Amino acid sequence: MASQFQYILWFEECSRSTLPLVGGKNANLGEMVNAGIRVPPGFAVTSKAFQQYMERAALWAHVRETLSDASPDDIKGVSRAGKEIRQAILSKPIPDEIQEEIITAYGSLCNKCGVTDLPVAVRSSATAEDLEDASFAGQQDTYLWIWGNDEVVRATHECWASLFTDRAITYRMRAGFPQEGVLISVGIQKMVNARSAGVMFTLDPVTGDRSKITIDANWGFGESIVQGMVSPDSFVVGKNSLSIKQSIIGQKDQRFVANGCGTIVEPVPSEQQVIPCISVSEVIEIAKMGMRIEKHYGSPQDIEWAIDRDLPFPENLFSTQARPVTAAGKRDFGKKVMKEEGKNDTDHIIDLMLKGFSK
Repeated sequence: MASQFQYILWFEECSRSTLPLVGGKNANLGEMVNAGIRVPPGFAVTSKAFQQYMERAALWAHVRETLSDASPDDIKGVSRAGKEIRQAILSKPIPDEIQEEIITAYGSLCNKCGVTDLPVAVRSSATAEDLEDASFAGQQDTYLWIWGNDEVVRATHECWASLFTDRAITYRMRAGFPQEGVLISVGIQKMVNARSAGVMFTLDPVTGDRSKITIDANWGFGESIVQGMVSPDSFVVGKNSLSIKQSIIGQKDQRFVANGCGTIVEPVPSEQQVIPCISVSEVIEIAKMGMRIEKHYGSPQDIEWAIDRDLPFPENLFSTQARPVTAAGKRDFGKKVMKEEGKNDTDHIIDLMLKGFSK
């Protein structure tokens, strides 16, 4: 369908072919929408909007100057430079015509969903993330349970600034990527009112066994698992039999929940910590969705999913992100192991991100 916007693409208009405009995350959301996978509706603020903004405000010159003497080994120096760049970006308002398009598209999304001031996830989608041979994913910011015109615009602005987090700057330096070589799009997507959520690999991320699907789950929004905050419920499903081969009930003592315009972390009631947060039928349905997504892409996938408390099963199950499992997938597992072992070595993690793990 033809878009009425200059700086907006609906997910239905997004695909791998639009990746330079909408980034890896939004491109994959569009791919799934068009493949018939359940994905919460939404749209992308394109990288063209970000580029236009940076050029008009002469911010690229500021980026180059601020980072001219920075070294990836100088953590404090990168931190100072990153903070200065982010502050400079946030000090320059988004041009009126871009703001107007964001607000108009958000209004259309509210109307489509039949909700005034629809709660949305505002998600960074860099043009070099979720690729087959490299991943810059997880280095920019996401804002959950955002609603209202002003807050959606503000969160978009914050996502733009997050292209220059310390970890993103350092990663690009070490990978030999010019700081201007990565642009950012922003996805604005209906928020799943998640009873439970989590991540799934369509293989065993430790052994690489493609006959298995691994699922981690927690109460509330999936950010608690993405950030490694909890010991989640874990399930292993056999693809051939679609049966649960292994289940471990984790100590799910924290969860992300809505709190006005935004989210908070709250304790999970003790009685819920010791029971599964998803049922057997939900585990199998999540695995089926993973197999459909893997079949569409033709390769193992790292998938984020959520179960909406307001909808009936199985229409309440959504995929909110998919990316190919490469060294990045094994990197995420490596981070989890290091967290469990009490390690916190940023340089070591970045080295693993660059080198990958041996297969």
